[in-house]
Amino acid sequence: MRRRLLLLGMGMGVLGWLVGCGPSGEGGKESNTTPKPGEPNATASKPLKVGLVMDEAGIDDRSFNAAAYRGLQRGIAELGIDKEKARYIESKTNADYKTNLTQLATQGYDVVVAVGFAMLDPLKEIAPQFPNTKFAIVDSDAPEGAPNCVGLKFKEEQGTFLAGYLAASMSKSNKIGFVGGMKIPLIEKFEIGYRAGAKAANPNTQVLVTYTNTWNDLSKGKSQAEQLFGNGADIIFHASGKCGLGVIAAAKEKGPGFYAIGVDSDQDEVAPGRVLTSMIKRVDNAVFDVIQKVKEGKFTTGSIVYDITQKGIGLSERKFTKQDIPAKVTQRLEELEKALASGKIVAPDTADALAKFQAPKLD
Repeated sequence: MRRRLLLLGMGMGVLGWLVGCGPSGEGGKESNTTPKPGEPNATASKPLKVGLVMDEAGIDDRSFNAAAYRGLQRGIAELGIDKEKARYIESKTNADYKTNLTQLATQGYDVVVAVGFAMLDPLKEIAPQFPNTKFAIVDSDAPEGAPNCVGLKFKEEQGTFLAGYLAASMSKSNKIGFVGGMKIPLIEKFEIGYRAGAKAANPNTQVLVTYTNTWNDLSKGKSQAEQLFGNGADIIFHASGKCGLGVIAAAKEKGPGFYAIGVDSDQDEVAPGRVLTSMIKRVDNAVFDVIQKVKEGKFTTGSIVYDITQKGIGLSERKFTKQDIPAKVTQRLEELEKALASGKIVAPDTADALAKFQAPKLD
């Protein structure tokens, strides 16, 4: 009898040890199994680690990178992401992208977001080396054949079309400006939509254009804006990262009658009353969506495009300048937004499409 009781006790002890070391036990082993589509994600049973790699403009650009960071903060607030397991790394130069992406992946981050199209080539190299990490890249398609990557893209031309319409409608000189950052297809798309919107408001509007060829030189943004103001522009839209803070500073110094237009984030508060509106690009929503999908086991590869129908693109509420804008112009903006959402108006996104663009007739 004693022998049987001893064996039974040993068996119960072994069973208890096995249960304690199983996936649901305290201190249990993490599963490395990749879930099939529709199945719960392995990361759902453990704290999710989320990292962002910022581009050269940095977290304090109050624009593009700042929007991505808000998405991360929202993940902490709404999804219960442990703030100790959520971080960002700023990149000083393009050469830092590969190092920073690799660092987060090596440290076991479940979600790594490359904030900027320029990280595509490093991502092509790094993603296959870390198949258990989910990567997202903003403003680019995902690397071809990478099952752990998703691209987050936007129809910026829809928002810049509205910005151009507003600028041309408000201009007293019939000259408006555009300050771009790097002269690349993405930023040229901003310019093209802006030109088309201006054409829709007033075909006689002249659009003065310059590019800083950098994202983080405030003084260059300011000096180029001052040059455009000096050449007769009274409203300047920027798509130039941190350089845009210099554009806004120039508009603030010019005073009443002159405006800047912000980009990506709501920059109206940077210089209240001197930022006519901001073309908002909801990078924050895109980053949050990726985090949520990974957490819920619904991550998919390929590309996701955010447009005006999803409120992924649009203008700020203009709370400091609303009184400056005629009611008729505000009404037109609302009509144009609906027309863009329905497809009645297709904002051009290439030079060829702009050349063929016919301004819509508004009642």
